[in-house]
Amino acid sequence: MSEKANSPVIILIVLIVLALLLAGGGFFLFQKEHAKNLALQDELEEIKTKQKVTETRLDESKRMLTALDTKLKETRSQMDLLSGDLEKEKKAKADALSQIGQLRGELEQQKSLRSDLEDKLTLAQSDMRAAQGQLKEIESQRIELENKIAALENKSADLETKMQGVELGKIVVTPEKEKRELTKKEKAVAAKKEKAAAKKEMAVAVKNEPVASAGLEGKILVINKDYSFAVINLGTKDGVAVGDMFSIYRGAKYMGDIQVSKVHDSMAAADFSSEEMKDAVSEGDKVVRKS
Repeated sequence: MSEKANSPVIILIVLIVLALLLAGGGFFLFQKEHAKNLALQDELEEIKTKQKVTETRLDESKRMLTALDTKLKETRSQMDLLSGDLEKEKKAKADALSQIGQLRGELEQQKSLRSDLEDKLTLAQSDMRAAQGQLKEIESQRIELENKIAALENKSADLETKMQGVELGKIVVTPEKEKRELTKKEKAVAAKKEKAAAKKEMAVAVKNEPVASAGLEGKILVINKDYSFAVINLGTKDGVAVGDMFSIYRGAKYMGDIQVSKVHDSMAAADFSSEEMKDAVSEGDKVVRKS
């Protein structure tokens, strides 16, 4: 009976102990959850604070982004202006380079023309020196002929004086004297003939001076294929004038015609009648003036 009576008490005690344990465990858990809740609240407050700071920074970033966007637009506008200026400068540079190229071409052309003129001047000077030499030679020949004519005239005058001083009545006509008298006459006739020949030679020399004639002949000195003209050894001293036409011959073969465009003292420049002629003719070919 006593064991049965103690059994509920033990059970009650056990239940009380269990209840206390459960209450203690629940209180412990409550305290733990409370502490965790407080920690979570602190973390939440901290997160809110950080969120506010982040929102503030975000606003500042938005303002900075707006300012940067404005600056970007201004920069793009400036870049567009600079691009336009750069294009203008590029175009101006291209125009300047084009003008420089054109000026260089003109300069090269002027150099070529200058070189050609210098060559022509050198050739003209050479021809002038040759002409001066020929003129001196002709002058020397003329002086020599004049001296010969003067000597012949003196001889003729002496012979005539001697003939006039002879008295025909005092001469005895014998074969030897007659022969000697004929010899003197023959000498006088020969002297007259020599005088006439000298005058004729002088006349020929005078005739050989420059006279404009249709059959005037010369030769080609230089051929300029770049500008299609030839230089001949005839000039104003030979009676050549601008516009004169000359036929070119190689031996008996007719090569074509050229027309005088420029004339100097002892040479002339003549243009080809066709472009093919500059490759067909050669230096040294004969030229004959057409009537």
